[in-house]
Amino acid sequence: MSVPVFRVDGGDASSPVVLHVPHSSRQISGPARASIALDDAELVAELDHMTDACTDLIAARAAAAARVRPWMFVNEWSRLVVDPERFPDEREEMAAVGMGAVYTRTSHGRRLRPDDPAFAQRLLDAHFHPYAQGMTDLVDERLAATGRAIVVDVHSYPALALPYELHGDGPRPQVCLGTDLAHTPPWLRDAAARAFAGFEVAFDTPFAGCYVPLKHHGIDDRVSALMVELRRDVYQTEPGGEPHSGLDRLAASLAALVDALEA
Repeated sequence: MSVPVFRVDGGDASSPVVLHVPHSSRQISGPARASIALDDAELVAELDHMTDACTDLIAARAAAAARVRPWMFVNEWSRLVVDPERFPDEREEMAAVGMGAVYTRTSHGRRLRPDDPAFAQRLLDAHFHPYAQGMTDLVDERLAATGRAIVVDVHSYPALALPYELHGDGPRPQVCLGTDLAHTPPWLRDAAARAFAGFEVAFDTPFAGCYVPLKHHGIDDRVSALMVELRRDVYQTEPGGEPHSGLDRLAASLAALVDALEA
């Protein structure tokens, strides 16, 4: 049975909140694996570094604990197949280190796969474009049902900067909240800061920005967005180790944020 590009976990019909989980999967498609130059052990190590481990579990626990269940949109494939949060063209700054929508370099700058525009386009057609359309459709559905949509990206990042990071020299708080000038209003920033008050929190460091479908970005102020980046040592043994009790604390804080946004 073929695996779909993404999964939508339904929420309450009255909820405008979408928990977006793009980087939690370790699954690699056959064609993508064939294109990757790493051996199996090296690939496991790269997945340990680059996967936002357990973010799907954190989001699911938060959704279950929220007073009104939010919607969830989850990528079923690893970002080493296609990264759905990158721009697929020259707008993407991470292309400078071989990490545009289709990665050609690893987290440590090694060759991941050849520069093959035709193959990259096939991956974009199979993964990136259906994913983007699915997320756009879900946001449109929330707008039609509730008059607004609030996208909360759920990510994680390592305690120590990896070589690929373009802005890795800044502070690395326990919780980084990424914002967008057009789509992260003050009330959303304040709600997130309150929800994660039990942790060290900072805005837009070491990662900034958040996901808004291109159809709505800079155009539709009914769509609000925020990125929640969780430092991995707060909830798991790095890299790629088992989660610990910090996971439950983060899930509870994320649920508190969802509750605040539903009010």
